[in-house]
Amino acid sequence: MTEAWIRKKPGMASVKDMPLLQDGPPPGGFAPVRFARRIPNTGPSALAIFLTTFGAFSWGMYQVGQGNKIRRALKEEKYAARRAILPVLQAEEDERFVKEWHKYLEYEADVMKDVPGWKVGESVYNSGRWVPPSSGELRPDVW
Repeated sequence: MTEAWIRKKPGMASVKDMPLLQDGPPPGGFAPVRFARRIPNTGPSALAIFLTTFGAFSWGMYQVGQGNKIRRALKEEKYAARRAILPVLQAEEDERFVKEWHKYLEYEADVMKDVPGWKVGESVYNSGRWVPPSSGELRPDVW
């Protein structure tokens, strides 16, 4: 395409003879450019944030309290069960102790048979009260 065909003129004598084709603003001008910092004041107020936080904290502490009550009840139930079974366990241990004590007395009689004046089963303590043997003394699985 030639310039003559675009301009609908036979030719071009000078650039100054060309019609002006320049972009310009739209009619009425451009919209104003916002350059100022504008912070929107939307959102919850400080009081609303405080009350929401306080409510969430209060509800959480209530839940902690309810959990403590449940945990305390479970612990008491466990201790009550232990207190209920304790006599049975103590009776079993006493029975085991008596059997082992008789074995121990037989062993003591066998070992100390040559010692004059030795009384089997007599306490070596002069306190007058019964002293249980040291831990492991009557435990053959520990010997």
